[in-house]
Amino acid sequence: MNEESVIGVLLAGGQSRRFGGGDKTLSALAGKPMLEHAIDRLSPQVNALVLNANGDPGRFAAYGLTVVADPVGDYAGPLAGVLAGLDWAKRESGARWVVTAAGDSPLFPDDLVARLMAAVEGRYPAIALAACGDQIHPTFGLWPVALAGDLSDALKTGVRRIVSWTDNHDCTIVDFGQHTQGSHVFDPFFNVNTREDLQAAEALLAGD
Repeated sequence: MNEESVIGVLLAGGQSRRFGGGDKTLSALAGKPMLEHAIDRLSPQVNALVLNANGDPGRFAAYGLTVVADPVGDYAGPLAGVLAGLDWAKRESGARWVVTAAGDSPLFPDDLVARLMAAVEGRYPAIALAACGDQIHPTFGLWPVALAGDLSDALKTGVRRIVSWTDNHDCTIVDFGQHTQGSHVFDPFFNVNTREDLQAAEALLAGD
């Protein structure tokens, strides 16, 4: 891979408290695990794909992905997953960019990477975050590998909210707008937090 390559990182390191615990991304959705929907959407957009998850990586063995755990303990949130991806990219590839997506969001845009990259063209090391209207979805972001050290330092000082860190850097918000599927108009970054959300995702994927 060269420096213009983009590494995709699916974030699945949360504790799924509102879902009842366990690996909600492995829950069945429209005939296959929810995580598989996210893999299918992100893999064609990137040069390599890794999974950020904690605990035994063997439970994801069927997907053939490298699993990278949070480099800081105590479930530090999605920023720790971003750092895990940046550290892997820095160590294992020549890529300058990492794109993150939430493993529990089965309907995110298939032009996510292209639009985030276009938004920061010529501005390395800028950050781009996805949004739908006035709702920012910071787990969907484009991250320059050059900021790995800065992010590591921030996490060590207790920073946990993504925007608390990105506000200190050149950061662009990219509005993807509402999407339409069947009779539904929805936020494409809709994520599954509860069993009810899982049912709603089923309806969206079915176009009911």
